[in-house]
Amino acid sequence: MAGKAKTKRTNRRKAVTKTPDADASLRKRLVELLKGGEAHVGISDALADFPTEKRGAYANGLEHTGWQLLEHIRLAQWDILEFGRDPKHVSPDFPDGYWPKTPGPGDDAEWTKSVQSVASDLRAMISLVTNPRTDLHAAFPWGDGQTLLREALLLADHNAYHVGQMVDLRRALGIWKKS
Repeated sequence: MAGKAKTKRTNRRKAVTKTPDADASLRKRLVELLKGGEAHVGISDALADFPTEKRGAYANGLEHTGWQLLEHIRLAQWDILEFGRDPKHVSPDFPDGYWPKTPGPGDDAEWTKSVQSVASDLRAMISLVTNPRTDLHAAFPWGDGQTLLREALLLADHNAYHVGQMVDLRRALGIWKKS
């Protein structure tokens, strides 16, 4: 009897994970996670109204400037996105290829371009995740078992970590007005 009950539970569980509703629910939750704001600040809020004169400023006890964090997020996010959609993508050298060489942007246009690239690449990842023809669980033929689900979770996790650093930096610099 116990064996039959276990089989029924297992079959029921498999049926739930394969339904279009479950897949749509997973995609919806991934989008929420990628955008941030559920359990943490979203990247757009962390970057909003970042004063020009503070973008290259260090805060006592913190390792990175706002520019360095923004560029690191941009470079890592771009790498994760491109790995997931381009079999010929070559990642930058680690860690040097993932951090800017200067503490601040050259000018406002460079900051703006980086912010726009972050937003654009995030939208591109969301587009991949929300495409019902994309199998979230299929391993990329060019990888080592990575899937789009794994890459989306990695991107969300990485961004959340560095957005938290951005908020800490803004608090330390006295430029964070949110509670």
